[in-house]
Parts: sequence; structure tokens; C-alpha cells
Amino acid sequence: MSALTLNQASEIVDAALSHARELGLRPLTVTVLDPGGHPLVVKREEKAGILRPQIAHAKAWGCLGTGQGGAAGARHATRDPAFFSALAAISEGRVASSKGGVLIRDADGELLGAVGVSGDRPDNDETVAVHGVEKAGLVADAG
Repeated sequence: MSALTLNQASEIVDAALSHARELGLRPLTVTVLDPGGHPLVVKREEKAGILRPQIAHAKAWGCLGTGQGGAAGARHATRDPAFFSALAAISEGRVASSKGGVLIRDADGELLGAVGVSGDRPDNDETVAVHGVEKAGLVADAG
């Protein structure tokens, strides 16, 4: 069984933030969680909104909780909003079904954790999340 290391989690976050600066995105927060939903690394850029760490965490946590990337969760939420309202209540508000949450897998498909990005448009959040995971030599499952 593989485990996501602190160095890998740091590489994911740093690569995501670097790519965001290359793209000229708004200030972001990026968090990487282990498979149990515990934070390994959280970085909030200067001038990122004060709720961004909680939103990034909720995006990653939602992916872990549902077993799918944020894009799949967002599509499902659109098709069945009542289910996702219930999911929000069941999770005590800890789930954000939105692009920008990405599962992290190894080459064999084993779940290592999740990354959540918040601060720009959901598509852009997802782009930098995927970039960070791939830059670390891992597989991004955006859904």
C-alpha cells in the first residue's frame, strides 16, 4: 500500500500555485488531504479570501467522501440537487461538490488522497489541481 508523503503533497501544492501564477489567476488556496481527510499541506496566497481554506478543504473532502472527482460531483449535484442538499446536511456542511477537487491516485489507481483548490473559477481551480498532481508524478482523477 502506498502513502502520499509530505514531500509529494508539498510538491502538488507548490506546482499548483506556480501554475496559477503563470496563468494569472486570482489568489488561491490549495490543500492536500490524506485518504482519511486529514490535511497534509495547506497554503493560502496573500489576498486570498478568508473562506478559501475551508472551501478548498471541502472540495477535497467531498471527493474523498464520494469517491469521485469534483467534476463528477458537480454534474451529479446539477442532476440531483435534493441528494446533494441531503449530502451537505449529512456531512455537516463539509462537502463542496465543485470542480477544483481532485482525487490523487498512484499509477496502479490506488487512492492516496485529494487536493482542493479555491479562489478562481472552478474550471481554473481544477486545471491547477490537475497540474499539481501530475507534476508530482501522480494520477489526477478530476471526475
